[in-house]
Amino acid sequence: MEETVAVGAPRADRISALNAMPRQKPRILSPVWGLSESPSRQRRHTLPASEFRCLSPEDAIGVFEIEREAFISVSGNCPLYIDEIQHFLTLCPEMSLGWFEEGRLVAFIIGSLWDQDRLTQESLTLHRPRGHTAHIHALAVHHTFRQQGKGSILLWRYLQHLCHQSSVRRAVLMCEDFLVPFYQKCGFQIVGPCAVRVGTLSFTELQCPVQGYAFLRRNSGC
Repeated sequence: MEETVAVGAPRADRISALNAMPRQKPRILSPVWGLSESPSRQRRHTLPASEFRCLSPEDAIGVFEIEREAFISVSGNCPLYIDEIQHFLTLCPEMSLGWFEEGRLVAFIIGSLWDQDRLTQESLTLHRPRGHTAHIHALAVHHTFRQQGKGSILLWRYLQHLCHQSSVRRAVLMCEDFLVPFYQKCGFQIVGPCAVRVGTLSFTELQCPVQGYAFLRRNSGC
């Protein structure tokens, strides 16, 4: 269940127009890092079996395909719609991370920088380049790859990725209460009730220190 988690307030506008958009497969650009077969076993033009890299605006449709299935089809809402995905992947692609299996996007995280102690309504759509907080907007896994622990593995790798950005001091997110234990298991701590409200929905705000996270062992199951 945790692999389908999205964090951030859902918005219900533009659903009809977005659902009508054509589908296409995500393109693969230069990887940040990846896992592949040894050079002696690689064939020419063979895609790496498993690859983690930052996303680009060209990946936006692939990202939204996963979000649409995971969230819109269930609740009619989505943390980020395609124009918002393109917005963040254009402004701050380094704050994202995608997991690709043989060239296919199977899971992703999209974030941006924030410059205040707590999340606000503005934090849902803004990227503050001088901020020291990584705001995780959405985390989702393709439905055929769920129940395999990919959500927690991707989150762990994302926090390691943030360690290489010296300006980032912590990661924050907002989620519904039933998801809090999952994020606590991954090293996040409760900050308190989030100021953001969507209709009758309320959220809990959590944070995790970033610097030094790469040295932690994954012995918590995350």
